Amino acid sequence: MSTYLITGANRGIGLELVRQLKDRGEDVIATCRTASPELNALSVRVETGIDISSGDSVIQLRQSLIGTTIDVLIQNAGIAEFNSLSNLDPLSIVHQFEVNALSPLCFVQAMLSHLNKSSKIALISSRMGSIEDNSSGGSYGYRMSKVALCMAGKSLSVDLKSKNVAVAILHPGLVSTRMTGFTSNGIQPKESVRGLIQRIDELTLDNSGTFWHANGEVLPW
Repeated sequence: MSTYLITGANRGIGLELVRQLKDRGEDVIATCRTASPELNALSVRVETGIDISSGDSVIQLRQSLIGTTIDVLIQNAGIAEFNSLSNLDPLSIVHQFEVNALSPLCFVQAMLSHLNKSSKIALISSRMGSIEDNSSGGSYGYRMSKVALCMAGKSLSVDLKSKNVAVAILHPGLVSTRMTGFTSNGIQPKESVRGLIQRIDELTLDNSGTFWHANGEVLPW
């Protein structure tokens, strides 16, 4: 049994990660700003009031985890706000950078003392953070923040290799969740999470720093 720490765990992909990992017998610590009834029903350790963009709440979490070793840290929390070229909102773009890129990096740095020499880190990014794959444009804030997250993940994989900590950068696929407006074109969270967990299970120091689709495809930068 391993200990998994999952951020943004109250709904969508985060909630399904908690569910599937709990079902296979893992020890799960679920963090979120506010717990949902669905999360509470899973009977795992839930840490509420955790906003990854709030240094105080991250320090609070680190303190509450004293004596706990995290085997797998899954940084899932994030936001999506639409910014078109004709309707740019600089404040929205900066906010997405803060939540989707800078805060996950700072969160990982804050949790390093709880990792061991074989721990893994999974950053939930997006295919929209691929420059080469961008064929539709738009979504400036979200795309730019996810590119930055991918770069943070790559640098982490280099910097943490000497500590034997491996890092995966993961695209969950187009998933039908509240974040995507429950798009009819998306896959269900259950399918996405099965793939994400498989990628994490297969993560090693040899493939650390890879940008993967949940289905196993290696994505271009």
